[in-house]
Amino acid sequence: MASTISLPAVPVDGGLSQYFREIWTYPILEKDEEQRLGTLWREKGDTEAAHKLVTSHLRLVVKLAMKYRGYGLPVADLISEGNIGLMRAVKKFEPDMGFRLSTYAMWWIKASITEYVLKSWSMVKMGTVASQKKLFFSLRNVKAKLNILDSGDLTADQAKLISSKMGVPEKDIIHMNGRLSVRDMSLNAPMSQSEDSAEFIDSLVDDGASPEQIFANREQQSVMHEHLAKAVASLPERERHIFTERKLKDNPVTLEELGQSYGISRERVRQLEARAFDRVQKAVVIAAREQGADPKLYIDAAND
Repeated sequence: MASTISLPAVPVDGGLSQYFREIWTYPILEKDEEQRLGTLWREKGDTEAAHKLVTSHLRLVVKLAMKYRGYGLPVADLISEGNIGLMRAVKKFEPDMGFRLSTYAMWWIKASITEYVLKSWSMVKMGTVASQKKLFFSLRNVKAKLNILDSGDLTADQAKLISSKMGVPEKDIIHMNGRLSVRDMSLNAPMSQSEDSAEFIDSLVDDGASPEQIFANREQQSVMHEHLAKAVASLPERERHIFTERKLKDNPVTLEELGQSYGISRERVRQLEARAFDRVQKAVVIAAREQGADPKLYIDAAND
């Protein structure tokens, strides 16, 4: 999909102001228009429709990417990675589910940026367990809540307090803080010269999941797909084939083609597809509740 859609180029050597001005010229879509374009893309592979879906959400990518500035990486790179996540979301967007694209795309954008951040830090190469990833992304938030300045070394009392709060050994807290401080530089710059000035990043409100929540969700993906596969396998043969061709393929087969294959009407294929989807959805929701997870995450896994 990325090769067929032309997007505004993210400058590699600064000069983001022009890029921001350009992406802000793209209109935000109303829900009905978004659903219409999503259907055109899913049913007919209309690249113009996909282009409008992507460009209308480029500003969302910028908003989310700016939340990761504190990790010492070029903002342009963060935005570029976020755009990749956005295109993946559009590619797999299912308008019939009733969700707005922004709700669905937010997860993909954050996941793409977070993965890039982790790959860019040498710390990740030395330790990749989930607890270390969570500590990497949550330490700053915990320090802020405890009114501990996000710069310099921690005192013994501060390390002990954070350790108690997070349930992580003090030595791990101190080690991680040292790595973050080295790369922190001055990216959380104030918006003005005023002593009480807020940081620029504070002006970008983000109501979505935190980075540590994203990684917790990603850890569940293998389990999600296992339950999805079981749910699909339990379908009657015809419904399983229709569901697979319509929901799990990068290039879905049209209703007309499936109707001709089975000697039934387009509408009958649509009904069988809806029934199969309903059965799969119920199965994965039950599995999610048994795992104590968010059912919506399991449903989204069907589009992965």
